[in-house]
Amino acid sequence: MTADLKLHNQNSRTLWLDYLKSFITVLVIAHHASLAYTTFTWFDSTAYIQSTAPIVDNKRWIGMDVFENFNDIFFMFLMFFIGGIFLVKSMEKKGMATFLKDRVKRLFIPFLFLGTPLMLLAYFPAYYTAYGKLSLSCYLADFFTVESWPPGPPWFIGILFVFNLILGITYPFLKPVFQRWSNSICYFTNRPITLFTVLFCITFTFYVPFAYFLGEGKWVSFGPLDFQLSRLAAYFCYFLLGAVAGMSDFENHIFSLHSRLVVQWKYFLLLSLVFYSALTYHNITDILGQFVDNGSMPELAAWMIYYTLYVGSCTASCIGFTGMFRALVKKSCPLWNSLSQNAYLIYLLHYIFVVWIQFFLLQCEVSAGLKFMIVFVLSLSASWIFSIWLRKINLFRRFL
Repeated sequence: MTADLKLHNQNSRTLWLDYLKSFITVLVIAHHASLAYTTFTWFDSTAYIQSTAPIVDNKRWIGMDVFENFNDIFFMFLMFFIGGIFLVKSMEKKGMATFLKDRVKRLFIPFLFLGTPLMLLAYFPAYYTAYGKLSLSCYLADFFTVESWPPGPPWFIGILFVFNLILGITYPFLKPVFQRWSNSICYFTNRPITLFTVLFCITFTFYVPFAYFLGEGKWVSFGPLDFQLSRLAAYFCYFLLGAVAGMSDFENHIFSLHSRLVVQWKYFLLLSLVFYSALTYHNITDILGQFVDNGSMPELAAWMIYYTLYVGSCTASCIGFTGMFRALVKKSCPLWNSLSQNAYLIYLLHYIFVVWIQFFLLQCEVSAGLKFMIVFVLSLSASWIFSIWLRKINLFRRFL
């Protein structure tokens, strides 16, 4: 029996979630590939970690802004939701001690002992661009002091481990609460508008106050652990929502093929584009800022309109993409199986290729769009190939 067929037989009920998770991994690569070419990108030569991207090209295109911003609004929220789906069933099956041991092996060890060496490789072009030095000792000193030990994309794995730890410790005491919440999930099966409204309110409550008072872009780090402070509560909330949904028979209820939530996935994606189009119009014209400047609107009202559009796009995108993959993934695809099997290691590896290829393309006189495509295709391909090769080594296969 082939490995692909094994994947299909063993995970046939969750194949669509595997494919959705690997799809988001591809979006992450595209997101990082685009950052060097957005119109708003800038580089801080005194501390490159403060820049919008490790490499900033002089070729820019507003299309990269539109693409990058759309991804940024929703994809990590959805990633944390997926990250929580199977955890409760895993805890129930393995027991708490085995579950926590597995999380250390699966998340913490790769994050700490693989993430840092990989990011040391990834960030060197940024260091060289900033300082023009090839000194390894100077680079290491700068990496751990001036740049404050940047984790790069593996920040997600570090935070996911912390969330797993919190859930693993508290679940035995909160099991009845989780069970009540899980039992209520079926209520939303054929009530997509109600679900959208509830999820919108949850996202708004756990994101907007933090973003408004703390600032959207504020990051906080503790050693290699790094996170966007304004989003931490919302990410944890989506993680818990995934855990609650995962306790239910979600494939026969809220995410069944006959659920209106799944059947109407196209409308949710269309709704997300409507919200996002309005948000993009503001970003280009600053129309809300103009209303505030001429006294037509209080600043708080302008902020609330902006965040309403933001949260609306996030919520609709999360529902729409989840429903789309549930509706469209009917059978196993060998190529997508390979992507899913290697998605974790691809996520860990891709940043090296993204940053180095962006660096080598700095002097190429081609359009920003073409540079983006080169970076994206080569980074995805290289990280995929390296992942397949590394997973043939027993040490990597044990953890990844």
